[in-house]
Order: sequence, then C-alpha cells, then structure tokens
Amino acid sequence: MALMELRNVSTYYGNIHALKDISLSVEEGEIVTLIGANGAGKTTTLMSICGITAIRSGAVLLDGEDISRRSPHAIVAMGLSQVPEGRRIFPQLTVLENLDMGAFLRNDKDGVKRDLEEVFGLFPRLAERRGQQGGTLSGGEQQMLAISRALMARPRVLLLDEPSLGLAPIIVHNIFEIIKRINAERKTTIFLVEQNANMALKIANKGYVLQNGAIKMADSAERLLANEEVRKAYLGL
Repeated sequence: MALMELRNVSTYYGNIHALKDISLSVEEGEIVTLIGANGAGKTTTLMSICGITAIRSGAVLLDGEDISRRSPHAIVAMGLSQVPEGRRIFPQLTVLENLDMGAFLRNDKDGVKRDLEEVFGLFPRLAERRGQQGGTLSGGEQQMLAISRALMARPRVLLLDEPSLGLAPIIVHNIFEIIKRINAERKTTIFLVEQNANMALKIANKGYVLQNGAIKMADSAERLLANEEVRKAYLGL
C-alpha cells in the first residue's frame, strides 16, 4: 500500500477544470517529483492534497485512509506538511518563533526540542540567526527556514512546492542536497513539485509529468531523465 495516493482527483476553479482525474502514488521512503511547465497544475495538486483547495471528485489517501474532506490542520496533524511556493514565512517573527509555529500542533516538548536541534544541525546558518526576524533573512535563508518550519511538524510526508524558485544556482544545489539528507537521515518521504526538472529528477526515485492538469507521463526518474520528449520539453536539451 502506498503511503500517499491520489486516485482520479479532479479539481475546479469555478468552471475551469484545473486537475483532470490525476492518479499518482508515493511509497514510504521515496522521493517522488511532479514536474511540468508553469500553469500545468503543480501547485493546485499540492493544495488539493493539503485540503486548501477542495477536490470535486476522486480521493487523496494517506496510509489507505481517505483524507480528502479533512481540514488542513487535521491533515498536518496526520503527517502531511507543506513548504509553500514563495516560502511564506512569518516575516515579523524571529527564526525561533517561526520554528515554534511549525510545532504548534505538537505537545511532546522533549521531541520538539530534539527536532529543533536537528534542524539547526541541517541548517547551521539558522542556528546563528535564531533571534533574527525572518523578513531580514536572504532568500536562501528564508527557504531553509520554510523547510525547517515544516520539519518541526515531524511529517511523514514532506510536500515541497518549487524550493528552487528565485534562488541562485549555488543555493539551489545546497537546498537539493539538504532534501536528499532529510530523506536519507530522517527517513522522511518527500513529494517534490519543481519546475527545475533536471535537479528534481536527479534526486528522485520516480517522477510524474503534468501537462494541462493531467498526468502525461509516469516513470522512474532515471528513465524520465533519459526520455527524449522530457529532455526537449523540460530539460532544455
């Protein structure tokens, strides 16, 4: 049984059919990526998973349980945590206060303390800036903070929406290395939505190609990287 699964999910914005019978699965321990052009429906897919955008039909399953009609905060409590596009940290709060917000639904103080030290181990720069307001951090540091805030919920599945957006290439490389570490060291399953298809497919186990709200292709990441159509359309080769 897949840890997370979408079965024939359709989502609408008014009369616009944004997602068209999407089906995909994420096994425990995997990194799975969803790639596609701007406007393909990648962010809508994440919003549908998280309960922020209501689906019209189909189902989102976590460990076989239908979570399609659960509230967003209930879905977080069940083990899904999202890093939104554009980071969306709390700019007036300090780094530490932002991280505390990530653990808002938890009551295991010792576990929260351990996880705080763990994310500071992943991102030492945040440890140095723990008392600094989030809005004064660089773009790369804010992305680190957004990822760390999501990790503080101790998710079973970490949902990442365009983590490379607007970042310098060297920072993008560092972020993707951290994503691999989170998966390997914390045993966190990752669902990665990313326009940088080359980087995403290099770290993923498998991938899905989304086009005009529908899944056009699904395969191992290795085979998608070698696929001529993918190389021309999404890798610029």
